[in-house]
Amino acid sequence: MRLIRTLIVDDDFMVAKVHRAYTERVAGFEVVGMAHSGAEALEAVERMRPDLVVLDIYLPDVSGLSVLQQLRQRQSEVDVIMVTAARDVESLRTAMAGGALRYIVKPFNFARYSETLQTYQRFLGRRAALDEVEQEDIDRLYATFGVVPDQNLPKNLNRPTLELVVRYLREHSDLVSAQEVGQGTGVSRGTARRYLEYLENQGRAVLELRYGSAGRPEHRYRLAETSSAVAESSRSADAGEYGASG
Repeated sequence: MRLIRTLIVDDDFMVAKVHRAYTERVAGFEVVGMAHSGAEALEAVERMRPDLVVLDIYLPDVSGLSVLQQLRQRQSEVDVIMVTAARDVESLRTAMAGGALRYIVKPFNFARYSETLQTYQRFLGRRAALDEVEQEDIDRLYATFGVVPDQNLPKNLNRPTLELVVRYLREHSDLVSAQEVGQGTGVSRGTARRYLEYLENQGRAVLELRYGSAGRPEHRYRLAETSSAVAESSRSADAGEYGASG
């Protein structure tokens, strides 16, 4: 089986090395190069023709989002996974509009990164098996990455914010409140609650009530899909975990 050729793009040389080490630990991937600026990234994609770019947003010359847009303007077929400390909804929305397949927020450990690359592998396998696509095929491809199509959402919800909330829940396997989700994603508590209630109604999140001394229940949520094994993996300390640098 052909290895998935991967280009690592990060302005921090040490973080780029961590990403390279993480990538090379996942079976089926090889790192063909590293770049530390937007210009280097664009030149490397043109020269190396990788299958996948692991792309940071905070670069010294241009934003990684600009790099993503330029790749699409050049009609590059390379797939992109964003890895960044940027938590604002606008960055997420721009990344998704540019076709980024995943958006991972730093800091994270190897288990989180490995799960993303393995999901990408499954996505590639399903995409490669298709000659022509029907709506059901499209839905299955979206489902590989846990993406909910816009047409399935209520009028006051949007997919980028939903994906931000889902990612926060996935990265926090313990029960969390709407206030914690709001603070962690940059949205208001009321907005966070609307998305949490939607996920709970769809069966994608579990609601548990906790009663305080005043007897008033606190609503706390977790992803329904989070297995105990994944939760334990996320909680365990990873020797390669690093801080958010860009």
